[in-house]
Amino acid sequence: MPIAQALAQTTEASILPASTSLPATPLPGGSSDCGHGFLSRLADAYREDAQPGDSSAAAPARRAMESPFDSQPFPSSEWQLGGVDSPIGVPDTNSRYPLETALGCTRLGQWMQRNRIETYGWINPSVNLSTSSFTNYPLSYQTRPNRVEFDQFMFRIERLPDTVQTDHIDWGFHVDNLWGYDYHYTTMKGVFSNQLLNHPSTSQPLAGKVYGDDPMIGYLDMYIPWIAQGMQITAGRYLSLPDIEAQFAPENYLLTHSILYTVDAYTNVGILTTTKLTNQWTVQLGVHGGDDSAPWNRSSRASLQACVRWVSASNNDMLYPCVESYNGDKQTYNNLQEFVTTWGHRFSRNVHTLTEVYYIYVRDQPGAPEGVPGYPLGEAPDFPVGNNPAYGVVNYFNIELDANNMISIRNEFYDDVQGQRTGFATRYSSHTIGLTHWVSQDLEIRPEFRYERAYDFPAYNDGKKNYQVTALLDAILHY
Repeated sequence: MPIAQALAQTTEASILPASTSLPATPLPGGSSDCGHGFLSRLADAYREDAQPGDSSAAAPARRAMESPFDSQPFPSSEWQLGGVDSPIGVPDTNSRYPLETALGCTRLGQWMQRNRIETYGWINPSVNLSTSSFTNYPLSYQTRPNRVEFDQFMFRIERLPDTVQTDHIDWGFHVDNLWGYDYHYTTMKGVFSNQLLNHPSTSQPLAGKVYGDDPMIGYLDMYIPWIAQGMQITAGRYLSLPDIEAQFAPENYLLTHSILYTVDAYTNVGILTTTKLTNQWTVQLGVHGGDDSAPWNRSSRASLQACVRWVSASNNDMLYPCVESYNGDKQTYNNLQEFVTTWGHRFSRNVHTLTEVYYIYVRDQPGAPEGVPGYPLGEAPDFPVGNNPAYGVVNYFNIELDANNMISIRNEFYDDVQGQRTGFATRYSSHTIGLTHWVSQDLEIRPEFRYERAYDFPAYNDGKKNYQVTALLDAILHY
């Protein structure tokens, strides 16, 4: 049946084919009334989600340590592990958002439920006020100052492998498409990259079309329960493994990103294995085509990646050292050699901290940076031959106020030694505080205040100022 026809199908459950069944536990209210149209059920689902949830619902079975945090209000309830939707042994705890609820009476929705296929997404606009007038860079993603921006329209469809069970091999897939201003940062060379790389601009702070589309994620999963305590094999385009932060708005503690995150790797195309050795130890090994370069593009370089995640028996500490990418080759588009370690500590279920440090470099970077101490803007000499390094450290301190509110405080130091990553050879610091308020499970509002400084060269507002102050606000509407 064509998708459009399936979406329109709202036949009542009493006359559905015998092979079709409604959810085992119908949702209360109009969203489960198949006599209503699709849009009516969608509106009813939003109204129902705005009501207090049922806190007595039984938690799903899991084959992993207890989740260390509450989500919501935190963006995740698990310790960090990149490249997979969730650690092995953790059940699918995705919320049922209004789109899936409204689809529940259609044949398409019924088929998706029977096959454990989920679809949802979000809309994410923002507004910022800045002391800069032309560009907020290296603040991201809200690079254009003093304006309202449409950051992300995100559509996701996925099937998560059941890694709690140990009886059989299971499979999954994950497809994400992102449209909005944020494509400037996520684009991979060789994947719709013409809209960014073939549209130079002097009137905008970033080259490329103002708004663009990026089919950001597309991979297949196979879960094999009999290797150690479970192995998951991921093949396709996936997020780079390290980092406290993520490309997707709801998966972050704050609205803006650290400088460290802004200029490191975003996505890889490759094959990754994630193996659970014990509840405390997980090992990841993979090979990919280089950072932000598709394997079929000439800028691609085959790269190794390897990570180990350790969680203490008390569940209060996590250590996650990673080689995100290494190949020893010269710089192409973004051929990073990247080494990252994250340490997390939980003071209580309501308070935890995350600290990330990294060393990255490229070899034999061509061209010249915009700014180097001792030279006028735009007159710096070429990058020296050899390794062109950068160092960074960022700390998040996260506090749960109640089930609907959290505060995050981020402090960062970054040293772009030769200006290879940001365009300016200078040391930076940034200091940010933000609140996440959940109006309902479908709507987040995040005000934020940020101060940052460049110490060796005026790197802000396109090389004109040595500091920047920004106030921002965004909203994330899940659907």
